Amino acid sequence: MVMIGWAAFCSIGCAVVPETLSIRDNPTRMMANTIIKTETAAVVSRDALLTELAQARVIYAGETHTNPSHHAIQLQIIQALAQTTADLSIGMEMFDHTYQPVLDRWTAGHLDETALLQQTHWYANWRFDYGLYRDILEFAKKKGLRIVALNVPFHLPGKISVGGIASLSQSDRRLLPASIDTTDPDHRAYIAEVFKMHRVPGRVAFDFFYEAQCTWEDGMAEAVANHIGTGKMVVLAGNGHIIRKFGIPNRAFARTQAPFKTIYLAPVGAEVDLSWADYIWVTPKTPPDHHPMRSGGVGGQPRP
Repeated sequence: MVMIGWAAFCSIGCAVVPETLSIRDNPTRMMANTIIKTETAAVVSRDALLTELAQARVIYAGETHTNPSHHAIQLQIIQALAQTTADLSIGMEMFDHTYQPVLDRWTAGHLDETALLQQTHWYANWRFDYGLYRDILEFAKKKGLRIVALNVPFHLPGKISVGGIASLSQSDRRLLPASIDTTDPDHRAYIAEVFKMHRVPGRVAFDFFYEAQCTWEDGMAEAVANHIGTGKMVVLAGNGHIIRKFGIPNRAFARTQAPFKTIYLAPVGAEVDLSWADYIWVTPKTPPDHHPMRSGGVGGQPRP
């Protein structure tokens, strides 16, 4: 649940290229299902990617929330790693940490789908079609993989965006991560560009908007650090949280020193930069009839 949407990325630098993806400053155009290792700008096979991912302890698989192919790819990654990893967990942006006991009951087989949706208040919090995530959650339940709730409670960023962290009550402050870093100039500049495109005059000040974003990033990074243990974790989060690693990945690494890899899932028709992730996986576009239940984020901004 972030304020940054794919539309925002397109406003910054997407080119409409039918059926292909373009790498910025590179004449090569990539078809759907191509995987690019950005360190070398080389196309790699799915098996080669999975072999390299096995060397990491945290794998960040990004997404555009409404693109079914992104969730299918995330499931492929989880299934492959589950075959070789004894202690694999799945970190999900889609749940806030107060719901961890509910997710543990789900994995233990004590809840059916209806109970999960009711007890996590799915359509009051995340609100995107649960069907997009069903196969991932069912696989976790079948294999007994722990699902880790990564997010901060969903009401906090909205409050911070209009009043800043200083405006929060003591009860709300207890739900914040122990540290929130607002000093990364590159991250701040990136969020400033998004803010310019989505600003509501008189409603949200940029400093508060940025505090809200960093609360999200550090809250999820802290959850990764607190739950990874000695195993591996696949983190499922919007592309805006993993781009250039200055969202969740670098903040979690600062807490754990656990090696990680990032995978940015980009639809054909987009333009990407090789600096965005360790791997770019080219995917089909979001089906035109597949829309989110709502577009809420901080300040009412769309999510990635």
